Amino acid sequence: MRRRELLKYLSVVPVGGAMSQYVDFGNEDHRVLSKAPRNLFEELGVRTFINAAGTYTAMTGSLMREETLEAINYSAQDFCMLDDLQDKVGERIAKMVHAESAVITSGCFSALTLGLAGILTGNDPDKVSLLPHIDGTDIKSEVICQKGHNIGYGRALKNTGCKIVLVETAEEAKNAINERTAMMFFVHIMSDQGQIQHQEWLDIAKKYDIPTMIDMAADVPPVSNLWRFNDMGFDLVCVSGGKAMRGPQSAGILMGKKALIDATRLNMFPRGDTIGRGMKVNKEEILGMYVALEKFMNLDHEKEWKAQEASVNHIIKAVKSVSDNIFTEIVVPPLGNVTPTLHMNWDADKIKINGKELQRRLREGNPSIEIASSEDNKLVLTVWMLKPGQEKIVAVRLKEEMLKMV
Repeated sequence: MRRRELLKYLSVVPVGGAMSQYVDFGNEDHRVLSKAPRNLFEELGVRTFINAAGTYTAMTGSLMREETLEAINYSAQDFCMLDDLQDKVGERIAKMVHAESAVITSGCFSALTLGLAGILTGNDPDKVSLLPHIDGTDIKSEVICQKGHNIGYGRALKNTGCKIVLVETAEEAKNAINERTAMMFFVHIMSDQGQIQHQEWLDIAKKYDIPTMIDMAADVPPVSNLWRFNDMGFDLVCVSGGKAMRGPQSAGILMGKKALIDATRLNMFPRGDTIGRGMKVNKEEILGMYVALEKFMNLDHEKEWKAQEASVNHIIKAVKSVSDNIFTEIVVPPLGNVTPTLHMNWDADKIKINGKELQRRLREGNPSIEIASSEDNKLVLTVWMLKPGQEKIVAVRLKEEMLKMV
């Protein structure tokens, strides 16, 4: 039995016998017996796909590296105290990202909620128990945010009981500050949608002694963003763990000033009467996230970039062989997931296929492929979440479908 045939066999072993059947490699005297893996996706009828779209939460983010999975499996074998683990991991991460302190949260959204909670309560346990019911209390209740930064993730801040005050100009930001102002909030991926840039935002906040937080959930690469905003002087920095760093999808990192991280942790699990009790991160996720960050920071990012460019160019070569009426461009987004991205369009009079229809065919084909977006005669895809060799599959499938319409 060839390796390819063996792998195909293993993927379709009936579920009922999946944990009891063994594969015989043919040497009866020195037989190697291996349990056939249980194909849970197939058992449940869940579609899996080649991810040429990116690190979208709805698409389960990214795939964890072997080192991360090893850390998760290793840590599942023993007990420890969660606070002790967070202490030690937080110390290591803080040094890596130029912060005073850090803590693993259940995603970036959780980091936003918990970081603001720490600002609101400080080290006062009575205030901790009040959140999010802060009306009529002396707890500050307003967060200032630029109108262009007001995207759905502001819900994480509202979960503390605060309201968001929207501003557009620096003068409006200054005028919005009052005795109820708890924090000034900046969203990096939307920085081109606001009039006030990072440093001016920080300068205003520092002048009035207002804590600052930046959401940079999907803003690595570049790897330097992991310490850039700490170096700039943001008090709290929030990032997703399950995207480019390829940590657990349910993990994130909150980093920043030690006093604020300490206060944040009073609002977190394992403490009971807190706003963050349900935002649990287990020891496996904590260590998995730590190892994922460590691995990501030590990657040869130039080599990674060149490999991604090579994969995009492989796909470009395939589709351009179909027709001179197909046009391609490698675009690097200036904000959020800064990676080589393929933009492809075609002459709709010569190639009779709609972008949405092409996207549907890729999705419903075998293997299923997801791309980033599509329009009338245009599609966008990325390669950085592809497994090695999958760029060849994407290239073949795109070429197949385009040839049908020439």
